[in-house]
Amino acid sequence: MKRLVVNADDFGLTEGVNRGIVEAHERGILTSATLLANGEAFESAVALAQRAASLGVGVHLNLTDGRPVSDTAAVPSLVNAPGCFWGRPGRLAVRLLSGKIRLAEVERELRAQIEKVCQAGVVVTHLDGHMHVHMLPAIFPIAIRLARACGIPAMRLPVERRAGLWSLLRRNGSARSTILKQHLGARAVAGLASRFGKRLREARLAYPSHFYGLTQTGFLDAASLSAILMNLPEGTSELMCHPGYADRALHGARTRLVAQREAELAALTSPEIVDLIHRRGIELIDYCALARG
Repeated sequence: MKRLVVNADDFGLTEGVNRGIVEAHERGILTSATLLANGEAFESAVALAQRAASLGVGVHLNLTDGRPVSDTAAVPSLVNAPGCFWGRPGRLAVRLLSGKIRLAEVERELRAQIEKVCQAGVVVTHLDGHMHVHMLPAIFPIAIRLARACGIPAMRLPVERRAGLWSLLRRNGSARSTILKQHLGARAVAGLASRFGKRLREARLAYPSHFYGLTQTGFLDAASLSAILMNLPEGTSELMCHPGYADRALHGARTRLVAQREAELAALTSPEIVDLIHRRGIELIDYCALARG
C-alpha cells in the first residue's frame, strides 16, 4: 500500500499563502499544513483551518524568522537587539554549539508556540520545523519531550529520497547551482534525521517512512511532482510543499519563495496530478491517519 501525506509549510505566513494552502486542499491533493505560531496571518490561518475540517494541521516550530511568541525578556539568548530570531539555521546551530543559546529558553519558546496553536482551538496532528530546526541534535530531544507532554502523536522525519533529480536539473538549467545546493542540504538533513527514527519509535511518535520535497523547493512543478508520484515506494511518504498566492505581504516577507508558490499551487491542483494519484492507487492521508496506523 502506498500512502502519502502532502504537507504545506508556512501556514500563517501571509493571507495569500493561507488562501493557496486551503485551495490546494479543497481542489487538489494537499492533506496537511503546518502553522507558524508567530506568523503575521496566524488568526486568518486558524479561521480557515476551522472551516476546512478535513485539513490536518500541525505546528511549524520556528526559531529563525520573525519575533518569538514568548516575551523577548524570557528568551534573550534567542533574539537579537531588535527582538527578532537570529536568522538562518546555520547561525542558530553555531550559537547552539558555542553555548550562546540556552536550551531552557528554546524549550520555553517552542512550548509557547505549541500552546498558542492549541489554545486557538486547533487539534495539532504533528510537529515539524521551519528550516528543519527540529532536526538539530540539541533541539530534537526538546521536540520529542514537548510532543509527548502536549499529546501530539507524530513528527516529521526528513530523510529525503531521490526522485527525478537529473530531470529536474535538465529542466532548470539556469538554476542548477541552487538545486544542487538544496540537494546537498537535503543529504545533510537526512544524515541527521536518519539517526532519530529509533528515538521517535521509542517515544511512540509516528512518522512517515519516506520524505520528498527539500531538493525540489522552489521547483515543484507538475513534472517534478509526477516524477515523485511515479516512483513513490510502498509505505507512507511525506511530500513537503509551499503553495500560496504572491500577495503584497509575501513580497515583503523574509522568504525567497514568491512566484514559486503559485507554480506549486498549480501543480498540486492539476487535474492530471489528481488523476495520476488515482491511477497509481495512492491513498492521500494526513498525520492524524498516520498516527492511527
